[in-house]
Amino acid sequence: MMRLFRTDDSIIYEADNISEGVWIELSSPDNDEITQVISSLKLNREDLMAAIDLEEKNRIEIHDNYTLILVDIPAKETRHQQESYTTIPLGIIITENNIVTVCSQETSVLGYFRQNRMKDFSTKKKLRFVYQIMFRTSLLYQQALTDIDGKRTEFEENIENITSEQDLISLHELESTLVYFLTSLRGNYNVLNRLERYSRIQRYPEDRELLDDVIIENQQAIEMAQIYRDIIDSTRELMSSMIDSKLNNVMKRLTSITLILSIPTIISGLYGMNVDQNWMPLAYTPHGFGIISILTATICVVLIIYLRKKRML
Repeated sequence: MMRLFRTDDSIIYEADNISEGVWIELSSPDNDEITQVISSLKLNREDLMAAIDLEEKNRIEIHDNYTLILVDIPAKETRHQQESYTTIPLGIIITENNIVTVCSQETSVLGYFRQNRMKDFSTKKKLRFVYQIMFRTSLLYQQALTDIDGKRTEFEENIENITSEQDLISLHELESTLVYFLTSLRGNYNVLNRLERYSRIQRYPEDRELLDDVIIENQQAIEMAQIYRDIIDSTRELMSSMIDSKLNNVMKRLTSITLILSIPTIISGLYGMNVDQNWMPLAYTPHGFGIISILTATICVVLIIYLRKKRML
């Protein structure tokens, strides 16, 4: 889908055609829309399609008539029938008169601008627009990281009731997401460092302060992701240890129960042997069966008490 926007007097509205100062937003564009933008702005198809390729890396490419900026933004997806986070590329192409954003799906990063919620937003101030996109991206990373940490906290609160491998897999999903986030955030940080030296497009005095804020927010998101990843790694190890401990306790109890049950099995087996009754204790004693049964039960009770003291049962 292709949409055109323009700001006048800090108010954004949709434009009818591609003209000077128009922001061109491409979300999962079709071939006709891509061809129209390419012919209007004289762009390379490969650069326009780069943002749709999920394997593309963060970078800046400077051409004669435009500049391509690729950054990673957070997005939601479904993995293992659960909602999770991932990162997808967002392409920003700056030409002399326009700015183009390309993404494989509609994203809330740009929705913030369409709703006119960004202060001092102007489609004509292209470099500032890029900084504002990066600023909004860093904030969304932090929100996603807070959400991930909340899920991790739920695991910790219910850690004593966790018994299945599925819980470990779910926690591993969170850890994998943090790895993706760290990789993307560090790539965005490299892009920001290069933008700091970018002088091809007009830079307004207040843009310097905005860029500093973006770098700080991005660095904070990197630190949050690193801290949360370390915490989740410790939580996963704790969960794995607790599951192993529970399994060991089950095996210990089963062994103890087997030992207790072996006592009456051994005694009944001895009395079931085909030997002369003269050699079997209590063979001719009145109520001998009852006495042997009571003796067997007594031995079992004593063994149960002993195993309980040793915490084996």
